[in-house]
Amino acid sequence: MKEDHKFLKGALCGALVMLCVISAVGGIRSLSDNFTKPHAISGTDKKGGFPEEKLEVIREVMDEYYLHADDIDEEALIEGICAGYVSGLGDPYSAYYTEEEARELLQGISGEYSGIGAGLSKNNETNAVTITTVYKDSPAEEAGMEEGDILLQVDGHEVTGEDLNQVVAWIKGEEGTQVKLNMLRDSEELELTAVRRMIEVQTVSYEMKDSRIGYIRVSEFDVVTYEQFKDALRALDEQGMEGLVIDLRSNPGGNLTVVMDMLGQILPKGTIVTTENRDGKDEEYYCDGSHEFKKPLAVLVNGYSASASEIFSGAVQDYKKGKIVGTTTYGKGVVQEVLGLSDGSYLKITISEYFLPSGRSIDKVGITPDVEVEYEPDEENPEADNQLDKAMEVVRKEL
Repeated sequence: MKEDHKFLKGALCGALVMLCVISAVGGIRSLSDNFTKPHAISGTDKKGGFPEEKLEVIREVMDEYYLHADDIDEEALIEGICAGYVSGLGDPYSAYYTEEEARELLQGISGEYSGIGAGLSKNNETNAVTITTVYKDSPAEEAGMEEGDILLQVDGHEVTGEDLNQVVAWIKGEEGTQVKLNMLRDSEELELTAVRRMIEVQTVSYEMKDSRIGYIRVSEFDVVTYEQFKDALRALDEQGMEGLVIDLRSNPGGNLTVVMDMLGQILPKGTIVTTENRDGKDEEYYCDGSHEFKKPLAVLVNGYSASASEIFSGAVQDYKKGKIVGTTTYGKGVVQEVLGLSDGSYLKITISEYFLPSGRSIDKVGITPDVEVEYEPDEENPEADNQLDKAMEVVRKEL
């Protein structure tokens, strides 16, 4: 118990339970009926904050009064303390991750995971889980899965009505292991077996528009994104690209080093971004200009384009390498670092603010497009995209 007390003493702000809430809901007695004598709390921490024994006293109260005290999950309490402690910073970008959550986080950052290579979506009305994407040469494709298939079971688990994250967790697993998938295709039930292996997430897609303008969509900036981006540029050049649209709409950001490398394929020689930590120390990231993109360029953004997306679009704008088209971006101008703890858990913590080549900060402000255009859905033509049309128009004018 001494070790537990040491931990509790260091996490006083973590998961403080509101013991003194008075509720008007029937069935809850007033505090005076039960707590006529306060539970003593003595001592304070070194910073003069909360009394250092407060969590221990809270635990005593839980043990004595909590209806389901016999079912208390000790590990969940500790994880709750850690998560609450970091949450107490009031920083929307800093967070605590359990060991299991950390594995998902790190897979997301790397852009690789052990699975079958298929995208899923859930219909909120029918709760049906549908296969939306099957990666080329993936275990899903090799097993015979097709886009439009409805997923019924994963290793005997019924998926209809389940949380989509849980379904994905069932499908993922150790590399080399099998997963049995029951599908529905054109009213016919199928049983497929796929062998899990490492899958590289396709964060970049591309195509040539009207034989002249290349189009590259970047969904996020993962470790795998840089090589995918270079491959897309190379392929479009080989097809005779004369201008380019880079689509960063709803791209939440990602790896800082990756976006620096990608901008190295676009910008002239000079500073890409400068970061400044709490001590005022600067770190500058440079581009040598050896791969400067010299064709007409437009970058598409919207209100969900954040962080690394804003570094990319903001640098392009500052160097006047292309036009920014769409709506004002999210406005996340700070950098986080992911730090591992010895028990397998992780902290994501804000460590610095970044400044674009011009020296401006876009935190809580965002990037204002050079050409502002709101997205307007077309009910008669769901494939229509007026923002992309405008970006294409902007590039054509420069050809």
